[in-house]
Amino acid sequence: MQQYIYLLINFFTVIICFIFSFHQKIRFSRYFSPFLTASLIVGAVFVAWDAWFTKIGVWWFNDKYLLGIRLFGLPLEELLFFICIPFACIFTYYCLDKFFKLDWKPLPQKIFVLISIFGALLISSWFCDRIYTFITFLSTGCSLSILYFILKVKWIGKVSFVYLLLMPGFLMVNGILTGTGLESPIVNYNPEHFIGLRILTIPVEDVVYGYELILWNVFLFELFRKNEEKTVVEVEA
Repeated sequence: MQQYIYLLINFFTVIICFIFSFHQKIRFSRYFSPFLTASLIVGAVFVAWDAWFTKIGVWWFNDKYLLGIRLFGLPLEELLFFICIPFACIFTYYCLDKFFKLDWKPLPQKIFVLISIFGALLISSWFCDRIYTFITFLSTGCSLSILYFILKVKWIGKVSFVYLLLMPGFLMVNGILTGTGLESPIVNYNPEHFIGLRILTIPVEDVVYGYELILWNVFLFELFRKNEEKTVVEVEA
């Protein structure tokens, strides 16, 4: 049974969201194609990052919790992670955005983004000798800069709030992956490559890593969703 644990984590993360995506008041199922396209593109980048860090020993996986199928040097379950976790997050974001007004005013959002960028870049420079910390905070700071100043997105505050609301679920899922409730972690980290600050058993870098993952998934999902809706309108016209 142990070899199914990571697979079951993915399954239980996504199954309820998947079922409710067909609800008539939600109808997220209309956007499966934009979501899948977005998650595959973003996932390709994160899988490359993941494979690189696995190869150089930043982290590694406990085989007793895995099926034993590997692609690109990564467990199948890890690849599914980059679809299941974004699905649950994007579904939650879509539902909350649909039924509640979560948009931030421009000034508070700008202040939040500037502080976040400055903080991320400061931490990355301070811990430049810890590769997980350095890469994660640097890339997140750059991502926020690109999204806000170049791509001009207006939803960073809103997505950040939704991500905060998802923290209990994140802590539960990532907690199990990093050893909470298990004899040993599913994902192990080399202490030389990260700060060592943890939330329960979760390296703080994982929170930032997940945040960046969701930011880019939302960006591409919104882009592809709008394109699909525009195509449908043009066809109906």
